[in-house]
Amino acid sequence: MQTERQKEIIDVALNLIAAKGIQGLTIKNLAREIGISEPAIYRHYENKIEILLAILDLFRINSVKLFEQASGEKSGAMLKIEHLFSSHFTTFSQNPSLVAVIFSEEIFRNEPVLVEKISEIVSQNDRMLISIISEGQLEGEIRNDLDAGHLAIMVMGSLRLFVKRWQFSGHNFSLTEEGHAFLKSVISMIALNGNIRTINKQKS
Repeated sequence: MQTERQKEIIDVALNLIAAKGIQGLTIKNLAREIGISEPAIYRHYENKIEILLAILDLFRINSVKLFEQASGEKSGAMLKIEHLFSSHFTTFSQNPSLVAVIFSEEIFRNEPVLVEKISEIVSQNDRMLISIISEGQLEGEIRNDLDAGHLAIMVMGSLRLFVKRWQFSGHNFSLTEEGHAFLKSVISMIALNGNIRTINKQKS
């Protein structure tokens, strides 16, 4: 359970990342922005790595909620996948600095503890997506000529690249609007013949 001060530190850390990039996240900058001393920051987090771990944990918890919401819906697997990733697009649109942390390979390269945390998140999301895809294969919604795990990698990988493209563009297009159109293309790629038309009809 985070304290109010810890929540404030996380919020300010995300704002710093959004404004100055990951290199702008320093204890000195945090203390200046919050208006407290550097030792006061250290009373809550030992270093910048702990702050990044806390940010990743918040994303992990939120991601689990989104997967659980999608899995609990009384709808087909295709609509669950569409809802799931639309929700993630909304989350990233509202918190663009999350993308700089979660998809920032350079900050993980020399920090094993961060590599372990992000690997945990990826594995967790992968397992839940495979479960939804396997359900769709059994129900005849999703093509079953390919392994569910491979399809999950295709979906996650293409969506990751799309979000990175949005980040590199300086967020100059709507991630939610263009993301929805892109998601339709991804879904059509894994759908069993004809099922994408059913989805489009249900959404209209």
